[in-house]
Amino acid sequence: MADPFLYNTGARSHYGCLGHEVQIDYLKAYVCGPSFSTDKAVIVVHDVFGWRFPDIRYIVDLIAGHGYIAICPDFFKGTEPWKSTDHWPDFPDWMKNHDPMKVDKEADVVLKYLKEQCGAKKIGIVGFSWGGMAVHHLMLKNPQLIAGVSLYGIIRDSEERYRLLNPTFFIFGEKDHTISLDQIFLLEDKLKEYCKVPYKIKVYPGQVHGFAQLKPEDMKPDDKPYIEEARRDMIDWIKMFV
Repeated sequence: MADPFLYNTGARSHYGCLGHEVQIDYLKAYVCGPSFSTDKAVIVVHDVFGWRFPDIRYIVDLIAGHGYIAICPDFFKGTEPWKSTDHWPDFPDWMKNHDPMKVDKEADVVLKYLKEQCGAKKIGIVGFSWGGMAVHHLMLKNPQLIAGVSLYGIIRDSEERYRLLNPTFFIFGEKDHTISLDQIFLLEDKLKEYCKVPYKIKVYPGQVHGFAQLKPEDMKPDDKPYIEEARRDMIDWIKMFV
């Protein structure tokens, strides 16, 4: 299996996080909030590199800067994330033990924490790659999540995957070789047929898998406008509904 992440996932600049880590029941999580009180929150679902990966913490802080309590739980529950030094032929076996469609219990734990400990009343969710698949799943299953953004992650093997409960935005890179344009067109056709809530699908020119969570210093100049556009679009969707 070819490495699906065309960016060098091993070469990342250090990131000094703005938030802090907390223990929620059996989960650890990274949390960052705005400087003022709010009842709006966003759950951030990490990719295969886990909840400590610098890029995902940057996204948590970015969302917090727009006025939300942002939280990234360890959906791997303390098990090892995928590492850039791991061998891609082993990836299917790793995925069997890290199923993005088995996140319901963890989502409920975090929702309870946000409501009871943080005073959150409106909660959305965003996820990247593995996390994008988890978001697609949760937007089909959990009505407490009032809006979602799935970035280059879709469920492929369920006929029920088009009946979204709440507004959902799907972001893709044009050159993502893990998700073909045919799959994106199929998703669009089926959502038109079955989906009863607002949804949006957008493909960003020239972009590969993993493009949207890069920190500014790790961006390639030609990609920067599309990365920034995708992030603005993500925030705008959340602001529209949460």
